[in-house]
Parts: sequence; structure tokens; C-alpha cells
Amino acid sequence: IPDANNNLYFTDFVNEHTGRRDAQKGVVSLFTMPTRGASPRRAQMDPQGRLWIGEYRGNKVAMFDTRTERFTEWAAPTPWSAPYDVVLDKLGFAWTGSMSTDRVLRLDTRAGEFTEYLLPRFTNIRRVFVDDRAAKPVFWIGNNQGASIVKVEPLD
Repeated sequence: IPDANNNLYFTDFVNEHTGRRDAQKGVVSLFTMPTRGASPRRAQMDPQGRLWIGEYRGNKVAMFDTRTERFTEWAAPTPWSAPYDVVLDKLGFAWTGSMSTDRVLRLDTRAGEFTEYLLPRFTNIRRVFVDDRAAKPVFWIGNNQGASIVKVEPLD
């Protein structure tokens, strides 16, 4: 995942790091995830240069501030949610999907509180997307088990 300066960021599932390859110097730096056994899966960069990471085995959402090189984590309210991918919307909510509990999770990053949306049937959520074009963001996921696309539009 590139930042605004074309540095490359990546996650290391097995060794539990987030890494950066400096575009100018070619130097690779590793940053240890704060939760042991987190198994970071996917990551997406937000407009402020922060990396949002799903902590698959850590059952958390992490944000890595690329400027301060510090992590912030939020634990998912339902055990074994296994967040896979995380994306931030224009209102400041971080969205992820559970690979194992059939839930979509929306994190209010200011309050540190999750809202969970139980889906109507079995899913296996991996990649997640937010459409920020309307007044209220719309969350989209693919259902790997049900050959369908799911759209979540919060009422609040």
C-alpha cells in the first residue's frame, strides 16, 4: 500500500509486523504489532497517511500512524470476529467485516465504540469497500460463501 510519498507499506501475517520500504533510500523498517498473535491481514491507507489494519487472530482493528510510527488498537466486541480488511469512511468511521461471525463492524474512531450489523445469512467477509460519494457512506462487501454482494447503509 503506498503513502503520499510513494513509500510502500505491507503487513506480515506470520511474523506479526507492519513494514515500510522507504521510496528514496530503499530501506525496509519493521514495526511490531502491539498484540502478540495479531496476524495482520490487509491494510488500507487513509487520506491522513494512516494505515488501517485488520488483526485477524488478534480480533482487533489497528491504525498505524505513519508519521508517529505508533499503533492504536480497538478490540472487536464479538469474539472470533477475525477482521480481515479495514477501510475508513469520510465521516471517520472504520469499517471491517468478520470472516467467522457473519457481522459487519463499524468503529466510531472518536468514541472507540463499535456498532455491529448481523447479516441475514452465512458470509465470509474478506475485502471491504466504502462508497463516500453520497451524504452518508455506503459499505460494500462480497459474500464469499453465498455468491452475492452485500450493501450496508446505516440509518444513523
